[in-house]
Amino acid sequence: MDLLQSYRDTNPEGEEEVHNSSPDLSINSSPVPAKSAAPNVDSLTVAGQVHRPIDPTQHLVSFNKYGLVQGFRNHKLGFVENANIDTFMFDEQYYTSYKFGYAVDPSENNYVGDVEGFKSNGGISVYNMPQHVQKKTKREKGEYAHADKTSFHGKEEKDYQGRSWIAPPKDAKASNDRCYTPKRLVHTWSGHTKGVSAIRFFPKHGHLLLSAGMDTKVKIWDVFNSGNCMRTYMGHSMAVLDVWFSNDGSKFLSAGYDKNIKYWDTETGQVISSFSTGKVPYVARLNPDEDKQNVLLAGMSDNKIVQWDVNTGKITQEYDQHLGAVNTITFMDNNRRFVTSSDDKSLLVWEFGIPVVTKYISEPHMHSMPSISLHPNSNWLACQSLDNQILIYNTRFQVNKKKRFGGHIVAGQAGYASQVNFSPDGRFVMSGDGEGRCWFWDWKTCKVISTLKCHRGVCIGAQWHPLQQSNVATCGWDGFIKYWD
Repeated sequence: MDLLQSYRDTNPEGEEEVHNSSPDLSINSSPVPAKSAAPNVDSLTVAGQVHRPIDPTQHLVSFNKYGLVQGFRNHKLGFVENANIDTFMFDEQYYTSYKFGYAVDPSENNYVGDVEGFKSNGGISVYNMPQHVQKKTKREKGEYAHADKTSFHGKEEKDYQGRSWIAPPKDAKASNDRCYTPKRLVHTWSGHTKGVSAIRFFPKHGHLLLSAGMDTKVKIWDVFNSGNCMRTYMGHSMAVLDVWFSNDGSKFLSAGYDKNIKYWDTETGQVISSFSTGKVPYVARLNPDEDKQNVLLAGMSDNKIVQWDVNTGKITQEYDQHLGAVNTITFMDNNRRFVTSSDDKSLLVWEFGIPVVTKYISEPHMHSMPSISLHPNSNWLACQSLDNQILIYNTRFQVNKKKRFGGHIVAGQAGYASQVNFSPDGRFVMSGDGEGRCWFWDWKTCKVISTLKCHRGVCIGAQWHPLQQSNVATCGWDGFIKYWD
C-alpha cells in the first residue's frame, strides 16, 4: 500500500502538483571561455625559445629536445640545416679524421671519434704534424710518393686509319685574316676541382687545350668536336704553376710547387724526364728554334734561370743576376735573345747561352711585371705592370709613352699575374684582371673595345685561338675554363 501511495498524482489536500521546468539558478557555475578560430600568437617569444642565440664564450650549443624543430624532420636521422665553415678548416678536419680517426666537434669544444688516439697524438692534425712525423710518412710512402700516372678519357687512342688522337684535323685552317673580339660564351670546361693556373692551345691548330690546375693535375681538352677531357696527367704532388708545348705539340712541360719540372709525352701520358734544383720553378720554356727543342729554361724562386738539356738531363747553363724570383722568360730577336722579369721590379735581357746581361732595365717608378707577351710583328713587348697598366717596350727596350693600356685591376696585396696577350693579327691587346673580367683594347688607339665578365674571382689566363680568329679561352681561380666567341 505504501508503494501505491507514492505513485499518486495529487497531494493530500486534493490539489494537483505543479512541476517547475525552469533551471535551478542557485547552483554556482563558471562562464564558458570564448573560442577563437584565429588566436593571436606571440611568434617572437616562441621563436626565441626554440632558436636561442649562441654564446661564443661558452663553446656550447643548447639543444631543446621538446622544441618545434623536432617536427621539421628533413633527414632520416633528424633535422639538418646549413652551416658556414671555412674550406681550409673543413679539409683539415676531413683529412685528419681519415688519417687519425678523430676530428673537432663543431658544436662544442670537444673531439669526436678516437679519443684515445687524440690523447696519444697530442691533438695534432694533418696540417701541423711535427717534422719528424712528416719525414717518417715520406719514408713509408717511398717511391709511390710521386708516382706518375695518366688516364685517357676518350673513346679510342687511334681512329680507324691509325691516326693518333692528338693529330690535328686536316681541314683546319684560318677562315679569315682579321680578328674580332668575342661577345658570347660558347663552352665551359669544369674538370678541375681547384683553380686553374694556366692554359695553352695546341701549336698552330688549337684543336686541343692544355690546362694546369691547382689540384696537382694537368688536363687536355678537345676544342673542335666533343669538348670533353681527353687525358689527365698526374705526376705533381702540389699545385701546377705553368705548362708549355713543344713546337709540334707532341710533348709539353709542366712546372709545379713541388719543385719539379716534368717533360711529358702528350699522346701516351708518360713522363720522359724530370728536372729539379730543389727550388720552385715559376716558369718553364723550351727554346723555340727547331734545332734547339731539347733546351729547357726555367725561372726559379732562388733568382736564377736554369738551362737543361732534356736529352741528357744535365744543367748546361745558369743565368744569375736577378735579385728576386724569376716570373717570365720571353724569347725575341729570332730567338737569339730572351728577356726575363722578376720580383725585383727589373727587366734583364740575355744572349742565349751567355750568362751575361746585355741590357738592364730598372727605374724607381717601375713595378713587378709578372706577364710579358711578344707582338706578332716581333717589334713590341707588352708587359703587365702591377700598377694596373700594361706598358709597351720596343726591341731596344725603350718605353713607348704613347701606348698605355689601363682600366683593369691587377694590383692587390700580392698582385695578380694575369696573362697579357695579343690577337694573331696584332690588332687587339687582351688581359685578365683580379675581378674576373677579360679586357680588350685596340692596339692603335689604346681604347677599351669591350670587357667580358668571365669568372668568379681572378681571371688569371687568356689565350687567343690560333685559327678561329674571334675565339678566346680564359681560365680563373674558380676552377673553370671558358671558351668565348
